[in-house]
Amino acid sequence: MTLTDSERVLLESKARLSRLETVRLARIAGAGHYTSAFSAAELFAVLYYRQLRIDPKNPHWPERDRFILSKGHAAIGLYPLLADIGFFEPALLDNYTRMGSAFGDHPDMRKIPGIDFSSGSLGHGLSVGLGMALAARLAGSDYQTWVMVGDGELAEGQIWEAIMAASHFQVANLICLVDRNQLSIDGNTEDVMAVEPLAERFDAFGWSAERIDGHDLDEISHAFARIDRRMVGRPRAIIADTVKGKGVAMMEGNLDWHGGNLGPDEYEAVMAELSAGAS
Repeated sequence: MTLTDSERVLLESKARLSRLETVRLARIAGAGHYTSAFSAAELFAVLYYRQLRIDPKNPHWPERDRFILSKGHAAIGLYPLLADIGFFEPALLDNYTRMGSAFGDHPDMRKIPGIDFSSGSLGHGLSVGLGMALAARLAGSDYQTWVMVGDGELAEGQIWEAIMAASHFQVANLICLVDRNQLSIDGNTEDVMAVEPLAERFDAFGWSAERIDGHDLDEISHAFARIDRRMVGRPRAIIADTVKGKGVAMMEGNLDWHGGNLGPDEYEAVMAELSAGAS
């Protein structure tokens, strides 16, 4: 299904909100993971405004879809969207990372409505998601479990154990969404630990894999819409090719901005760049 113009404009505005708020919140904290959040902005937007079955008024609804942000350091870009759709008051983010705030660099499911997994050390999210997906089967529920992993954490052995187990148990309600931005904190992922050909590797492990442009809202929406709740058999992998730092020219593909802090002039320039084109 092709997006209408109004749907596309809405999703563009939500991806922009994620990026703008990432910059604002990083300023409050004094540092932030800009580029890891920017690469996922369109994926977040389509997930939360078109795909996931959720109820912000009832965050613990048993039939809700689960979303696990395994690359938890990108939570700075997810929090603003959770606030925007009503999980909590946006003003709560004004004290991001300050003493007493529920909102830290990584999300805490015990403190933040809408968060299904407390992250920290990377590599655990897909295993947890597999457990949630199997729990749905035991409960006779049709909820889906989505797990966003970073391509850097694909070097973790636990990820591949989960991939192997998911295909063995034919967990078709598990979707692994790979933010394939090519860079980790240690450098280019193919230099650190090669994972390509990634789709073929998922296929070889018994998954159904496809590759999309992770910044093309139509491609993302089409790929997500093809995942039917009635599907049986193979778990699904969507490899989203993205650009680390997407949306800010000086950050795109620049490892130096995996984490950092903008100076006052840089802050104003980046906010203006991200705001350009907004209606």
